Amino acid sequence: MTKNKYFSFTIILLITFVAPTIGSYATSTFKDPWYSEIILPSFNPPSWVFAPVWSSLYLMMSLAIWKIWINTFDIKLLKIYFVHIFFNSTWTIIFFGFHKIGLALLNLIIILIFILILMKEYFKKDKISFYLMVPYISWSSYALVLNTAIFLLN
Repeated sequence: MTKNKYFSFTIILLITFVAPTIGSYATSTFKDPWYSEIILPSFNPPSWVFAPVWSSLYLMMSLAIWKIWINTFDIKLLKIYFVHIFFNSTWTIIFFGFHKIGLALLNLIIILIFILILMKEYFKKDKISFYLMVPYISWSSYALVLNTAIFLLN
């Protein structure tokens, strides 16, 4: 990864936004009729909520790792971030593409573990990066509850 801060931000942003691009394709291709036929909990948000929430979260997580990168050039932490993005992008494929609710739940637990690892390291290196991740862990925790409820209902 380059040490040029603007170019590195662009690369981080592009790689991060691969996840929702893959997710959008999997959702639009494989969501229905399956998703409309499963039982959803009463607290399931409307579909239109997900795109703006996730776009904001992906931007914040990109900013968080970018701040770490330009200040520390910690390649190990950058690799952990990108592995985390891999798991993040596969959740949608597992859930909407393969319709494997339980496996998606396991994947989400792995994602949450990665978020906690990243946040622990961010806290030591850059508090702003840590705080940029708070909405992400909050939303992902809600997603865990939602995924668990869908799993139990179906």
